[in-house]
Amino acid sequence: MDETYIVTAYVVLDDVLKVMNYRDDVRATVSAAEVLTVAVVAARYFQNHHERALCVLQRIGALPRLSVSRFNRKLHRLSSHMGHLLSVLMEVLQAGEVFIIDSMPVPVCKRVRAGRCRKLQGKRYFGRCAAKDETFFGWRLHLVCSSDGLPVAFDILPAAWHDLTGVQWLTAELAAGSTVVGDKGYNSDLDETLCDYYGAILLLPKRRKNMVPDVPEHQALLRRFRPVIETVHSQLEKMGVRRLHARTNLGLFLKLYASLLALLFNPFI
Repeated sequence: MDETYIVTAYVVLDDVLKVMNYRDDVRATVSAAEVLTVAVVAARYFQNHHERALCVLQRIGALPRLSVSRFNRKLHRLSSHMGHLLSVLMEVLQAGEVFIIDSMPVPVCKRVRAGRCRKLQGKRYFGRCAAKDETFFGWRLHLVCSSDGLPVAFDILPAAWHDLTGVQWLTAELAAGSTVVGDKGYNSDLDETLCDYYGAILLLPKRRKNMVPDVPEHQALLRRFRPVIETVHSQLEKMGVRRLHARTNLGLFLKLYASLLALLFNPFI
């Protein structure tokens, strides 16, 4: 566990919260920045296990005494601020000309238990992961990353929804002239036309075998930047994103937010 990472995460979170005009209650013994730092540290080093992160941080004297239940209540009260904070940091890091788009499964339980799941119900939460050749039950994290592997846009949608569902709003904030690289699931003449017409953005998916191949320049871009998103997925899996334990959907989303924040702090170290 890197002490520099922890201090940097706290300082950045505290500064951004101040920019957002957030003020802690005068009676609070643990600040919002400290609560969010615990969540980020839990994602980075403890696979999103909050109790373990709290235990370690309190033992090294980095955090006042705080029970797990009280921490969870504080974190849930900060849910809207956490989402806004994540959006602010992503907007700051939306630099560059090439981005990569992809999705990854976020199961809420094993498939055999889907019928008894209380958090989610319905066929739209049954999804297929072609890369791992498996069916899962839960959500799908749609992610746009920079060429450096930093998240710049994301959405969490039902697992059965197609990858193309969120393309338009995920790419809407990117600068004109950007190129967005994707896999075969993003082949769509309509979406490519809309991205070009409304945002001057080149949506560049990998072509299927029965389609006309891309020009050599585009093929080179795909070969160069596609591995970046695979590295991001690997980092998120190490944070336990594919096996998150949460009693509510909000609790699961908060752990996803913390995992994305943990990735965003890499350039500050």
